[in-house]
Amino acid sequence: MLKKVLRKVVGAILTLVYRVEITGMENYEKAGKRVLIVVNHTSFLDPLMLWVFLPDDITFAINTGISQRWWLQPFLSLSRIFPMNPTQPMSLKALIHHFRNDTRTVIFPEGRITATGGLMKVYDGTGMVADKTQAVILPIRIYGGQFTHFSRLHKVVRLRLFPKITISILPPTRVSTPEHLRGKARRKFSGHLLADIMSEMMFTTSAFRQTIFQSLLDARTIHGGKHVIVEDLERKPLTYNALISRTIILGNALAKLTSAGENVGIFLPNSTKTLVTILALQAHGRVPAMLNYSTGSAAMLSACRIAEVKTVLTSRQFIEKAKLTFEAAVLSKEVQLVYLEDVALTITTQDKFKALRQGKTANCWYPKTAQNPDNPAVVLFTSGSEGTPKGVVLSHANILANLKQLEARINFTPLDVVLNFLPMFHSFGFTVGSMLPILSGMKVFFYPTPLHYTVIPEIAYELKATIMFGTNTFLAAYAKKAHPYDFYNMRYVVAGAEKLQETTRLTWLDKFGIRVLEGYGATETTPITSVNTPMYYKAGTVGRFMPSMEYKLEPIPGIEEAGQLHVKGPNIMLGYLLNDNPGKLVPPESIYGKGWYNTGDIVHVDDEGYISIRGRSKRFAKVSGEMVSLTAVEQLATNAWPTAHHAATSIPDTRKGELVVLLTTQKDATVKYLSAVSPGVAAISLPKKILVVDSIPLLASGKINYPAVTELVLSMVFESDDSGLEEGKKDKTGEIYEDEDD
Repeated sequence: MLKKVLRKVVGAILTLVYRVEITGMENYEKAGKRVLIVVNHTSFLDPLMLWVFLPDDITFAINTGISQRWWLQPFLSLSRIFPMNPTQPMSLKALIHHFRNDTRTVIFPEGRITATGGLMKVYDGTGMVADKTQAVILPIRIYGGQFTHFSRLHKVVRLRLFPKITISILPPTRVSTPEHLRGKARRKFSGHLLADIMSEMMFTTSAFRQTIFQSLLDARTIHGGKHVIVEDLERKPLTYNALISRTIILGNALAKLTSAGENVGIFLPNSTKTLVTILALQAHGRVPAMLNYSTGSAAMLSACRIAEVKTVLTSRQFIEKAKLTFEAAVLSKEVQLVYLEDVALTITTQDKFKALRQGKTANCWYPKTAQNPDNPAVVLFTSGSEGTPKGVVLSHANILANLKQLEARINFTPLDVVLNFLPMFHSFGFTVGSMLPILSGMKVFFYPTPLHYTVIPEIAYELKATIMFGTNTFLAAYAKKAHPYDFYNMRYVVAGAEKLQETTRLTWLDKFGIRVLEGYGATETTPITSVNTPMYYKAGTVGRFMPSMEYKLEPIPGIEEAGQLHVKGPNIMLGYLLNDNPGKLVPPESIYGKGWYNTGDIVHVDDEGYISIRGRSKRFAKVSGEMVSLTAVEQLATNAWPTAHHAATSIPDTRKGELVVLLTTQKDATVKYLSAVSPGVAAISLPKKILVVDSIPLLASGKINYPAVTELVLSMVFESDDSGLEEGKKDKTGEIYEDEDD
């Protein structure tokens, strides 16, 4: 009786002080009698919260080292405690025996209070307990405790006296381990499954069903208005308060020039001003359409037509410095160019005071005017590797879901500094390089171009940067130029957009002691589909799927142990804007139904969920009826000449369907040498011709421009009198055929 009264009194105090909110109590009732309750560990308050707010007299499996602390004794005397020594295997056996009697027992699988704010290592032992006992797993996520003074995040996050604490009880589930696994392999697999359950829990309970501007306001609440969040080459850092105020000032001005729901072109570089412009449009329900100025005026005009862009925001200073006067002049004939310098002149002192007031009170008025999170947030344009560029429309929920998926797997803190040199018109640079840091409390430094190979390592050194995102091409170039100590403070270097070459991976590991985390994705997936993490890493793969993502592998004739990847999830785009029907949204759909996106990539997924890319479906050549991976051909060339750049393509052939041609910067490259250093590789898997060039055509993102590669190969093969294939001839159609004795 005394215990019940005490729980009610303590519960009332905690509810008043921390505004405790509990959701999903019906899931607790569904779980049954033999339940393993797994909970993330945010602070020393967690056991008390669960003891007070869960209805039964539950048991707590607690580390013996913690259970012996004097200040916990009063609480422990009121609870059922199962002491565990993680260094003693018998403790797990005793816990398994404990579950033979139906019980609801709480365990913190991380084994410690978080020191990062996110999910930490999940011990395999807990998964094994669930597997051995066949207990129902009930995931519970506690949020808010990490911001109290009872956490272990002093000097990491901004601690507060009484932050709101939420307790989310998720639907019960089970660990299903294959019967053939035994011993350590079975324990590892069950631990793997439990870690996935907990990362899924962290994602589904996160706030991604809202707008980007609302997330920005939430970030200010968490980290404080005076927290410095963004800087660029002008060296004028902005705090959350300053960023939000400038966003509102510019947003009010741009609202007079545009209409709600309108796609507005952005013709600007990586900078603080560009970020403010994007946020300003989004806050007022406008949709920034990010123009890739590296593709030229014709491609930008095509993008504007596809997205029905009538107004393009740019800057005179940028156009002059980037020498884009011609492109601007061509654009101005079809769309209205609005210069930010001119917009700034229309903003009065009264406007600034009004915006300052609105910024301070945004948490009160903005939620009433916020858009639906499923509304478009940005239009990005594909690189055109498949012909005419497509407009990819991403919603607010798409972008925030992808960021929360990443945060469920990798921890970030407000102490991190992100160096972002990837252009914002690229999905990698927009979502991960720009939105992730400002919405997660990390300071981001914008650098306008990734091509300054000597400068960027120096910038990283000066900033004490801890996080960097890049492509293989750029990372390889920085590694050549950088001093071994330039990246001394780097925690994460993440590679995407193209295959991470083994030479690049080893160079970073040997020269800087940094393990590059390779990921995979597409603009259509916002962009992250998978990524290696510090806890789950396998070299040669692109990591494991993000939480809440489904996948299917479509069988491809001639390809074994791999298939064409189709994916579905909260980060899949709203749809395409296509050339043949401008302005009309075409939602994603594949052979597996609506909402599925066909990546066009041929992949293998192993038993642990790691993805290996075999190549694009359109990057396979069919030679004499056999499928030949052009990606594999490039890898053979990289193995043979690791310091050179290579690109493989195929050209038509009347006899064998297609012939494979390798473009390379290796001056003395020959098919004969490549064959000699590739033992065991069938002749059909080698290029028929090698063409030497000074440089490989690249896109602004650093990826290979394959349409340009194919055009270059065709011009070199068909326009030169003596450039026919080795032992080959040109027929009247311009196609290549081989001599009979080949």
